[in-house]
Amino acid sequence: MPELFISTNGSAVRPRFIKTYHSGSLESKINEGKILLKNCRLCPRNCKVNRYEQGGKICKMGINARISSYFPHHGEESCLTGFGGSGTIFFSSCNLRCIFCQNWNISHSCAGREVTPLEIAKIMINLQDRGCHNINFVTPSHVVVQILMAISLATEMGLMLPLVYNTSAYDSVESLHLMDGVIDIYLPDLKFWNSESANRFMNAPDYPQVSQRNIQIMHDQVGDLQVDNQQIAVGGLLVRHLVLPGHLKETARIIRFLTGCVSPRTALNIMFQYHPEYKVDKDNFKDLNRPLSLKEREYAKRMKQEAGLPEYAWV
Repeated sequence: MPELFISTNGSAVRPRFIKTYHSGSLESKINEGKILLKNCRLCPRNCKVNRYEQGGKICKMGINARISSYFPHHGEESCLTGFGGSGTIFFSSCNLRCIFCQNWNISHSCAGREVTPLEIAKIMINLQDRGCHNINFVTPSHVVVQILMAISLATEMGLMLPLVYNTSAYDSVESLHLMDGVIDIYLPDLKFWNSESANRFMNAPDYPQVSQRNIQIMHDQVGDLQVDNQQIAVGGLLVRHLVLPGHLKETARIIRFLTGCVSPRTALNIMFQYHPEYKVDKDNFKDLNRPLSLKEREYAKRMKQEAGLPEYAWV
């Protein structure tokens, strides 16, 4: 397993957690995180429960994480999957409760099996041994401390892959501080611009402000997306935005925000795979109970082009 990767600018890249581990900073981060678990503030819900004694009010997770599945994923962006796949670890539960969630059977439940940090570390090494290009933590916001402990153990076992933080962007500043110097690639999904929509569809009226702040923090930590000489991502920010029917104005505002407040070189994946799912058939959400129209898809593509965001072939 190579220790160095060559990015698009020709520089050698080593996964960030290796330096953080050897400097002793990773252990310090773990200790900080353990304190946060006693009065949980790992996400903006601020449940303030003692996770050593009970589960979170929203995520329901206690001291250990739960994993629903893990495998080399070939359905992510091409710069993540490459030819060996992205080593995805799907954590159960979520600190959001989107009524249109496409993975609600995982993210809205405590399904799966409870795992210790040592077991997560062994999973990471297994995915590395299977030829994955990275380790992709899916829905990690509520289990960042458990992930940090697993990274420390996996480093001792020989982990050398870039780490991906695959999040809804509803994270706390404290959590992102813990991940600074650890995560190589941030993969946030920026969902809504309007507080009204965020309150209605996920009961999180502060989501727009929180997610915008967090994406700026993420970019400050890792910069624009970088790939190696095989077009595989080794570091940086890659933003996802799932286009929702009837919400194109929010898509436009999000694109303008990324261009003007984050970086004109922001890697943005505009996603069109929305389909009616979970609770959108309820009376209060009938406006989402339809697929995107071709006109809406083309309009979203045109907005991205007109904003001047780059079209990366590997996104």
